[in-house]
Amino acid sequence: MIKSNEIMLTKEEIKRFPKTDLHLHLDGSLRLSTILDLAQKDNVDLGVKTEAELAKLIHMGENCSSLEEYLVAFRVTLSVLQTEESLYRVAYELAEDAAAENVRYMEVRYAPVLHREKGLSLTQIIEAVLHGLKAGEKDFGIKSGVILSGIRNISNEYSLRLAELAVAYKNFGVVGFDLAGAEANYPAKDHQEAFKLIRFNNINSTCHAGEAYGPESIHQALHLVGAHRIGHGTRLREDGNLLNYVNDHRIPLEVCIKSNVQTGAVQNIKTHPVRFYYDLGIRVTINTDNRLITDTTVTDELYLLHTVFKFSIEELRNVIINGFKSAFLPYRQKQELLKNVLEEFDNLIKDKK
Repeated sequence: MIKSNEIMLTKEEIKRFPKTDLHLHLDGSLRLSTILDLAQKDNVDLGVKTEAELAKLIHMGENCSSLEEYLVAFRVTLSVLQTEESLYRVAYELAEDAAAENVRYMEVRYAPVLHREKGLSLTQIIEAVLHGLKAGEKDFGIKSGVILSGIRNISNEYSLRLAELAVAYKNFGVVGFDLAGAEANYPAKDHQEAFKLIRFNNINSTCHAGEAYGPESIHQALHLVGAHRIGHGTRLREDGNLLNYVNDHRIPLEVCIKSNVQTGAVQNIKTHPVRFYYDLGIRVTINTDNRLITDTTVTDELYLLHTVFKFSIEELRNVIINGFKSAFLPYRQKQELLKNVLEEFDNLIKDKK
């Protein structure tokens, strides 16, 4: 009899699995063709004309020397995301692309302040994305929510303003608040006021931490700003006490394997701690971070778990469950969604056992 850990799945089989994407940046997940089209329509000079040239310009899928170098690509994508029409289109297309690999629920994050170069108000920016995702949900059956992101290296006053908007749009598609951007020299503790407002209004929060900086960044995210999830958390293993705290309190890690290699958070795929975290019992979720810039999908990330880290079918099932359990959704919605997802998953793999 073949053991479950000896059963190999194809990427196409994994593609059919129902899944989540909880750490997904709007401005890092466009289509190459859409960037070129929007640039032409909005008279934006990218300095390139073809998809191949554009892919090279944004380091698509290529390893960078640092997170800061990785973030340079966003100057390109943001240059074509300054109108309501472009924001709506990219949100809609992202829903279509995710649904095509059977992502059932995704949380799309972005920083509205980065889309104001042509005079859009923050409310116009938020509503354009919400409307695009809602249209995508109607046409492709994918459920989604928005996470508004503060930026570490932008003022805490902006973070507070964004937190106020998260409160205003809490029941209209915004499901959480985040703090993103370069970690070094920009501590999360500087944004405590914004997170305090978020907590006092019973809104979910996550925080990029432990990607380009050590466990102290994760400590601040948990204990000084009260994040419910940790974005990346790659360097959590460097502090055993904090590691066990995260495990004991079932705090989810939003793991993005290929992105962590590309930004230099880990040296290569094989040195990523995802297997260690999972074996220890950490609530690991698998995500894309940036579908375009990292050149990945949730299917690709799960396939890495299966082929590089030798995750069995049962272990992949557990990781997928973690994603739905960790979603910023009301409990009863998660319960119903998870029930349907597990039934679908088990039907897909029944012939494999």
